[in-house]
Amino acid sequence: MDGNLLVAQLISGLTSAMTLFLVASGLTLIFGVVNVFNFAHGSFYLLGAYFAYQVVAVSGVGFWAGVLLASLGAGAAGVLMEYFFLRRIYGRAGEAGFQILLTYSFILILDDVVKMIWGTGYKSISKPEALAGPFSVGEVTMPRYDLVVIVIGLAVAFGMWAAIKKTRFGRNLRAISSNREMASSLGVNVPMTLSLVFGLATALGGLSGALSAPVRTVTPGAGIEVIIGSLIVVVIGGLGNFWGALVGALVIGEVTAFGILFLPQWAILFSYAVMALVLIFRPEGLLMKGGAAR
Repeated sequence: MDGNLLVAQLISGLTSAMTLFLVASGLTLIFGVVNVFNFAHGSFYLLGAYFAYQVVAVSGVGFWAGVLLASLGAGAAGVLMEYFFLRRIYGRAGEAGFQILLTYSFILILDDVVKMIWGTGYKSISKPEALAGPFSVGEVTMPRYDLVVIVIGLAVAFGMWAAIKKTRFGRNLRAISSNREMASSLGVNVPMTLSLVFGLATALGGLSGALSAPVRTVTPGAGIEVIIGSLIVVVIGGLGNFWGALVGALVIGEVTAFGILFLPQWAILFSYAVMALVLIFRPEGLLMKGGAAR
């Protein structure tokens, strides 16, 4: 088989893995620190994609400035959801049931909000001119934009690790994930920290949506597709484990990419098959030790 084709699929799998990781890392961060499984997390990917379309394609803002604004917009929406809604149910009896119903309802609400503002048609934005062409190394040709997305994803992964391990904010996260009441008694502003966690996590989802907008059509319902992929990733990596989200995303990205190459008619099943095998032989996930804030 042509080596160029194999490299192209490898790069495609890595690109998909990085966009999945950005969403899944936010999902697992919220679960690991706040102990909330945010079913609406994919909707912030959707918001990031539409915000990027609005500021780049409609308002004419530069691409990278638009990506930054879209990420911040999705993060702000996440903070508002946590402050006005989720915070009201912390500590209630049957909290898990309330969380599931509330976050699932936001999937429907945000999807309809998107339809009301931008309609139901397909939207798209262009790649930056400098990244529109291929990048060649010898006989191997790779899309420049995909390489940039991979670099951004890896930079976010190591940046998050450094923030969690090396900063005061990270120490607060680890304290809250271990014992919220004890952290509060030691002077940590728990409510504000939880809001910031939601903002950071949903901003990562928005970043993924904004980066995906030039290579995927922006359409209502995309958030549901992304949350399904993200759930598979966190199950494989280990629920609440930050590095597990990266490993799970890499596995699913490459399995899907090479599945499309060799058995395209079965490709959609491969990610589910991998998840099933993990659940059978290692139900706690590949990297369950530690957590999102460890």
